[in-house]
Amino acid sequence: MDSVSPVTSTDPAEVTSTSLLEEGRRFYAAGEFARAISVWRQATQEYATRGDRLNQALSLSYLSLAHQELNQWTEASNAIEESLSLLESVNSGEKTIVLAQALNTKAGLLLHTGQTESAFSTWEQAATLYQQANDPLGALGAQINQAQALRALGFYRRSREQLEAINQRLSTMPDSNVKLSGLRNLGMTLRLIGDLSASQSALEESVAIAQRMNATTEMSSSFLALGRAVTDQGDLTTGLEYFQAAERHAVNSIDLLRARLNQLRIYTDNAPLIDEAQWHPIEALAYAIYQQLVVLPPSHFSIYGAVNLVTHLAKLDDARQPVPHEQLARLLASARESAKTLNDPHAEAYALLELGNLYRQSQQWNEAAQLTQQSLAIARQLNADDLASQAAWQLGQVFNQQGKKQDAIAAYNEAVTALQALRGDLVSINSDIQFSFRQSVEPVYREMVTLLLADEPDSAALLKSRELIESLQLAELDNFFREACLDRNTQQIDQVDQTAAVIYPILLSDRIATIVSIPNQPLKYYSIPVSKTQVETTLRNFLATLHPAADRQAQLQLSRQIYDWLVRPAEQDQLLTQTKTLVFVPDGLLRSVSLAALYDGEKYLVEKYAVALSPGLQLMLAQPLNPDNVQVMVGGISEARNGFSALPEVSTEIQEISKLVPGTTLLNQDFTQAAIAQQIQTSAANIVHLATHGQFSSKREETFLLTWEGRINVNELSELLQNRETNQTKAIDLLVLSACDTATGDDRAVLGLAGLAVRSGARSTIATLWPVKDKAAALLMTEFYSQLKQPNTTKAQALQRAQVNLMHQTDFKDPFFWSAFVLIGSWL
Repeated sequence: MDSVSPVTSTDPAEVTSTSLLEEGRRFYAAGEFARAISVWRQATQEYATRGDRLNQALSLSYLSLAHQELNQWTEASNAIEESLSLLESVNSGEKTIVLAQALNTKAGLLLHTGQTESAFSTWEQAATLYQQANDPLGALGAQINQAQALRALGFYRRSREQLEAINQRLSTMPDSNVKLSGLRNLGMTLRLIGDLSASQSALEESVAIAQRMNATTEMSSSFLALGRAVTDQGDLTTGLEYFQAAERHAVNSIDLLRARLNQLRIYTDNAPLIDEAQWHPIEALAYAIYQQLVVLPPSHFSIYGAVNLVTHLAKLDDARQPVPHEQLARLLASARESAKTLNDPHAEAYALLELGNLYRQSQQWNEAAQLTQQSLAIARQLNADDLASQAAWQLGQVFNQQGKKQDAIAAYNEAVTALQALRGDLVSINSDIQFSFRQSVEPVYREMVTLLLADEPDSAALLKSRELIESLQLAELDNFFREACLDRNTQQIDQVDQTAAVIYPILLSDRIATIVSIPNQPLKYYSIPVSKTQVETTLRNFLATLHPAADRQAQLQLSRQIYDWLVRPAEQDQLLTQTKTLVFVPDGLLRSVSLAALYDGEKYLVEKYAVALSPGLQLMLAQPLNPDNVQVMVGGISEARNGFSALPEVSTEIQEISKLVPGTTLLNQDFTQAAIAQQIQTSAANIVHLATHGQFSSKREETFLLTWEGRINVNELSELLQNRETNQTKAIDLLVLSACDTATGDDRAVLGLAGLAVRSGARSTIATLWPVKDKAAALLMTEFYSQLKQPNTTKAQALQRAQVNLMHQTDFKDPFFWSAFVLIGSWL
C-alpha cells in the first residue's frame, strides 16, 4: 500500500486519529485486514466528527484497500467513491498526494473487476498527480500498473515499451530505496505478464542495490521475488538458493515464513528425486515452518501459511511425513477459527478445504465430504470461482470413492463450470494460494472424462466428454496466454463438411479413449486398454525415428502401432468409407506427433485422407477459401541473421510463390516488424506466408518468429493481426510458417503452435513441427499453392497433394521431410 502520511496536528484528539491510522497500517502489513478495517473505520468517524475531510478521505482510501484484500468488492467500491467525493471539496495543498493514492486504489479495484480501460486512464491520472506531489516511487508504481492494464487490453507492444522506458529511467537513477523498490515492482510485474528473462534482470539489479546499500529491510523481499522469477524458468537449484538467502535476510516473521514455504514447495514438488540421505534437512524445514505457524498470531498470512504447509506436505508419501496428520489437522482447525475471528471467509474456506483433504487422504470419507461441503458452501456465497472449482473437485473425488457416481459427476460439473468462469483469471488468483494449471485445472477435466467414460458410456456421456476435451484445449490456450483471449465459435461438423470425420483421442491413465464424430451419425466410442506410460513411450520412440538415418523398420512398426490405436477401429467399423478429411483434436503428447505419417501396413495416412489438426471445433471459423480471390503477403529471411543459419532456398520459395499467387514480398532487410505490420494492415492479402526461423514452446515467452531486426513474440504478432481479425472482410484465411521448429525437450511445445495458430486470427495455419531442408520446404510450398488454385480444393487437400508429391521425390521420400508440415484450424 502507498505510505501517505496523515496531516498531523498538536491537537490531542487529532493525534489519536493519527495513531489509529498508523495502527491500521500495522494490522494491514501483518495481514490482519479485518482489524485494520475496524480501526480505520474508527479513524474515519473521528476525522468526520472534526470536519477533517482530507484525512477522512485518506482513511477511506485505506479502508478500500483492506476490503479489496478480503474480496469485499462492494464495500471497497463504496469506500473509495466516498473518499474521492470528499476530496473534491478539499482545497488543502496536501490534497494532491492523497488524491493520487485514492486514484491508485480505485484503478486497482477497476482492473480487478474487469474495467480495464477505466483502470488505465485512472492510473494515468494517478501518475500525473504523484509527479506533481514529487513522489517518484508512487509515479513509477502507477506507470508500472498502467503497463499491466495495457497488456490486459491486448496492447502488448505498448505494454513492453512502457516497462522498458521505466527500466531505462530507473537505470539512470543513483542507488536509493526508490530505485530498489521500483526495480522490484517492475520485476514482479514483468513476471506476471510472462516476460521472465526481463523480470529476472530487474530483480537481480534490485538485489544488487539492496546489497550495495546494505538495505537489510529490503533484502529478503528482493531475494524472494528473484527466487520466484528464476523458479518459473525451471532453474530450481538457483531458485532454492535465492529462497534460502531470503530466509537468512528475513527481518520479520512474514518474510521468514514465505521464504521457507517457497523452499518447501520446491522440495515436495520434486520429492521422488530426493534420496533418503538428503531428506533429513527437508523434514527439519517442514517442522520449523509448523512450529513457526503454531506461535504466530492470527493473520491473513498465518492462515494461508498453514494451508500451504499442509498442501505441500500432502504431496508426500505417509512414510516421509515430517509432521503427523493429527498435528496438521489441529493447525488447520486453529487456522479456521482464526479466519472466523478475523472475518475472512475466503481464508476459512481454504482451511476447511485442506482439512477435508487431510481426511480424504486418511480415507475418512464422511468427514472429508462434510468439511469439503462446508468449504464449497462458503465459496458459493462469495461467488469465489477459484475456491469453488477446487472444493467441488475435491468433493467429486470423495463421492467417487464412496461409489456415488452421479453425485460425483455433478460435483465435477460444478468444478468445470467454475474453472470456465475463471478462464484467464487463473493467473491472477490469490497469490497466497499457489495455483497451478497442471496440478489444479487439467486433472479436473481428465478425472471427469474418466468418470463419464467408465463402463459403457451412453450418447450423453460421449457428448459431454467431447465438450470437456475441447474445453480443456481452450483452457490450456488461455493458460498459455495468461488471459481469456479465445472466444468459442461452436459449429457442428456436419454443418461444416459432410466428408470430414473428427477424431478425439483421449489419453487416460489406463487406456486410450477415442471418440469419433461422423456427419449425421451418433458419436462412436472406442477404448484401447493400454497405459498412458506405454502410449507416451511409443510416441517418443516414434518421434525419435522420424529421421532419414533412423531404422526404417522400427519407424514403420511404431507408426503402425499408433495407427492401430487411433484410426484402425473406425476403419474396421466402416465409419470412414465416405471420409476425405480426418480432423484430429489431439491430446497430450499426440500433439507433437505428425499424424500424417501414421502407417497402416501399406500406405501412410496422408495417402488415404487429407489430415488436419484442431484445438477444438469450438474455436474454428469455417469458411472455404475462394481460389479466384487469393492474394499473398510473402516474406522471409534467406541470409544468416541474429545467430540463426542461412536459408538460401527461401529466396526461391518466395519467388515461386509470387509467380503462382499475386501479392507483395518482403525479403531479408525488408522483412522488418514495421514492414510486416504495414503490409498486413494495408494490403488485401488473405494469405500471410512467413519463411523464417521460428520456435514453438509451451512457454509463451519462448514462442517467436525471426524478423530482420530480431525476434517477434506470439503476443506481438497477434497484436499486428488484431485489426485484420476484427475486419472479417479482410480476415486472414491462412497463415503459413514454413521454417519453424519446436523447442527441444518440451513435450508440450506444440501448445505454442496451437496458441499462435488461434491467436493470429487466421482461419487456418500451416507450420512445421521441426526444421526440414529449405529445398524440401520450397518444393512442398510451391506445390501447395499450385494445388490451392485448383477448383473445389480445400486447404487440407492441397497440403495432402503437396505432401504426397514430395513423398514421391527420390531425395525426400522419408516422412521426416514431408510430415513436418501440419495444418491447424479450418481445413476448408
